[in-house]
Amino acid sequence: MGKAKEKKNGKFLSFIMILLLLIALVSSAFAIYEILLLSSIENTLRYIIIGVLGLIDFICILKANGHLKRKKKKKGLFLFVLFFYSLICLGVGSAIFIIYGQLDSLNKETVIYTSDLLVMSSNEANDIGDIKEMKIGTLSDKKSAEGYIIPREIIQENKLEDDNEIQEYDDYTSMLVDLYANELDAMFVSDHYVSMFSGITGYENIATDTKVIIKKDKKMKKSSTSSVETASSGKSVTEPFTMLLMGIDSTDEVLTKNAIANGDTLILITFNPKTLNATMLSIPRDSYVPIACWSGKPENKITHAAAYGNDCMIHTIEDYFDVDIDYYAKINFKGLVKLVDAVGGVEVDVEKTLCTDNSNREGEVCIHEGHQLLNGEEALVYARNRKQLANGDFGRAQHQQIIVKALINKMKTITDVTKFMDILNTVSNSMDTNLTTKQILSFYNVGKDIIKKSLSSDDADLVNIQQLFLQGEGQMIYDERARMVLWDYVPNKYSRKDIIQAMKENLELEEHTIIKEFTFSINDPYEKEVIGSGPYKSGYGYTLLPDFTGDTEAQARSAAAKYGITVSFVGKGGTVISQSYPAGKRIDLIKGSVVLTLSNSKSEDDEKEKTKEKKDSKENKDTKVIIEEDEDDIKEDEKKDDVITPPSPGDDHEDDTSQEEGTGSTFGGNE
Repeated sequence: MGKAKEKKNGKFLSFIMILLLLIALVSSAFAIYEILLLSSIENTLRYIIIGVLGLIDFICILKANGHLKRKKKKKGLFLFVLFFYSLICLGVGSAIFIIYGQLDSLNKETVIYTSDLLVMSSNEANDIGDIKEMKIGTLSDKKSAEGYIIPREIIQENKLEDDNEIQEYDDYTSMLVDLYANELDAMFVSDHYVSMFSGITGYENIATDTKVIIKKDKKMKKSSTSSVETASSGKSVTEPFTMLLMGIDSTDEVLTKNAIANGDTLILITFNPKTLNATMLSIPRDSYVPIACWSGKPENKITHAAAYGNDCMIHTIEDYFDVDIDYYAKINFKGLVKLVDAVGGVEVDVEKTLCTDNSNREGEVCIHEGHQLLNGEEALVYARNRKQLANGDFGRAQHQQIIVKALINKMKTITDVTKFMDILNTVSNSMDTNLTTKQILSFYNVGKDIIKKSLSSDDADLVNIQQLFLQGEGQMIYDERARMVLWDYVPNKYSRKDIIQAMKENLELEEHTIIKEFTFSINDPYEKEVIGSGPYKSGYGYTLLPDFTGDTEAQARSAAAKYGITVSFVGKGGTVISQSYPAGKRIDLIKGSVVLTLSNSKSEDDEKEKTKEKKDSKENKDTKVIIEEDEDDIKEDEKKDDVITPPSPGDDHEDDTSQEEGTGSTFGGNE
């Protein structure tokens, strides 16, 4: 009985050994696979670790085989070694698996897009069944998920084409203008339409002015709606690269739905990992630039490009600054708050008291003057506020750059693994990028170089960041799509040229121009140069059509002569009451002459009506004469001595119905 029991125990231990050996080998293979995924990170060390794991696997197999063949009794120690080895491999593999998974989730392959069918609040329609005999607007861009693809599905599902007219537009703004003017009954638009348009004059109350009849979500691959969603697979962050940072006006915890960058935060960065030099440009939201995705690429506020997706914004910036944007990253309000909190706050010198609502838009948060450590909500106040700053949007852009720099410098203090995981978790939830996981991992080598620099230097700035500034001037320009005059920021062409040169030099696309000498005074504090800020000898703006209304003909002629434009007049005398082109329109976009209507002019319709009235009056008088003649004939025998002479048509007094012809005047020629 004793031998039988011992034999049975031996078989059981052998079974446990084989099971633990298999678990150990699988765990080791899992760890090796995950380690192999960390490409470009400490290759020598990785291969040594893989070699060690392989050697341990081989030894474990030999040991297990020896125990099984020689039936050694003392198997407990070996079983413990197998168990402990399995735990180590599983731990290493799981840690890499979690980190890699979070990095992989930064590039969200699929996004939930939402499209709304919008009508004015005064419209009697309340559900999709009420949409009949209406004119409905959609975008014409067949790659637009929210402006075309989803709307077409809603149209087909509800058979809207049977009872309605579908009209395509190049842009949302023209569509919205027609909706407000009752020239359009309904329109399809992104679910973010309130944040897209509430900042435009006249549409501040769009949330209450309109109502949503139906909305639809659709989960789609980003690659099916965009050509820039995936970064170049051949590009590595170990080479000079360009990245666009975009702020998202969203209170969502996780960026799973389509997040439209509202244009308030656009930071264009070039980085050279060889020199650890970077350039940083905050692009003003009202910058008047050609919009790449609009037909003919007309100039408009750059913030309006944001409504049409990443492609439109990225291509617009690429075209204007003559650089290729390799990567982009979008982060929402919640993400910034959590990121700052995860690194333990950022040090900022606040110049004055600033207050804005919190990341939930539910309460006011204030920060006060002085050098201090800001937490997440306070950093958001510093980065978002512009109304309390003397230089408005430009001051906000400078604050955003300061926050970015503070975050970069704070990263060197992160040594705790738990804190690192918190940061990674925050970024993976609140950020979207086109960087592949492999490209993100290659930042490791850049980070290692930065850490080496920080250990050998007391300089707080780990990366030399060259600040760029796009100088320009504000102009009230007539917006062809919004059909109103809007304030735009027209960049100075010389400032733009200097910015492009600085970026290309940092990207090693052009030779760097070395300044051989400069002078300074010990009495004057040194201020770092801000490229693009000038001074420049001349500004750069557009010549705009003046408002002629209220001017006399002579005054209008004189003003037109100064602008070198051709004018013609309808009528004579009085003052200008209307003009064929709106005030504020760019003169370079005007074709032909500007027609000015004077207050004493008579329209063609008025003259036709006047002529008709005169004709009717003459016919009535002629009829009266005939009647009188007939009555006189009847009484002729009674009053033969009376002679009635009918009035001659020539005696009828007619109103002057002659129309004054419009006189034209071309300056530089004969009148």
